[in-house]
Amino acid sequence: MTTHAPVGIAVVQFVPTADTDANLTAIAELAATAAERGARVVVAPEYSSYFVNPFDASLLDNAQDLDGPFALALATIAAQHDLTIVAGLVERGTGDRVRNAAVAVDGTGVIAAYRKQHLYDAFGQTESDWIEPGPLGEPETFVVDGLRFGMMTCYDLRFPEAARTLVDAGTDIILVPAEWVRGPLKEHHWETLITARAIENTVYIAAADHAPPIGVGRSMIVDPQGVPIASLGTAAGDLAIGWASHEQITGVRRVNPALDLRRYRVAPRD
Repeated sequence: MTTHAPVGIAVVQFVPTADTDANLTAIAELAATAAERGARVVVAPEYSSYFVNPFDASLLDNAQDLDGPFALALATIAAQHDLTIVAGLVERGTGDRVRNAAVAVDGTGVIAAYRKQHLYDAFGQTESDWIEPGPLGEPETFVVDGLRFGMMTCYDLRFPEAARTLVDAGTDIILVPAEWVRGPLKEHHWETLITARAIENTVYIAAADHAPPIGVGRSMIVDPQGVPIASLGTAAGDLAIGWASHEQITGVRRVNPALDLRRYRVAPRD
């Protein structure tokens, strides 16, 4: 069996704004630091290309294609530092709504994309007023140094089936760009759900959130036993790096073969 060295994964935490160039500058600076510290994969928050609160019609005006200027700029950053970068993109949709996408980009361009499937119509918010839900289907994954990565976005954490679908596609590490909005018990929910998705699927979870005042921050990387191996507080412009390995996943699954013992499969509702 081929063995690989542990792979460095960085979660970067900042406050995306309506200034796409400033957002790219923040990502570039954090990515450079992450690469210097040994990271091979960098995860940036949801809506990294463009963000306003509350949402308004400017989302549509600032939406881009998957291979548009934002993704091209990410590819340049990735090429400079030999990285794969995952970040939230406001993507052009159909009609008067946009897509909430997460793109995985290396030096060649976009290598995988995910559109948020579970929209944040909860806690007094109605994301579906502005965003169209992503299609159901086979997940797009990508491989870095022998580990397979999959993507989900923010509110998807509350749906165990979304993570299980990624694991059924062979994912070793689930990357979660997020804009986890602050509120009563929200920090507790964030940490609990990240940990639960890791434990029940025996995979790594790397989740990157907006820093306050809107997001909770607390970006983190959790191992297949649900143990945080790297985490942040609430500071903007910060990053954390953790190392993931096949050996750790295999060891956990040897002791806890929950995926082999399960008696149910996940099927789409529509």
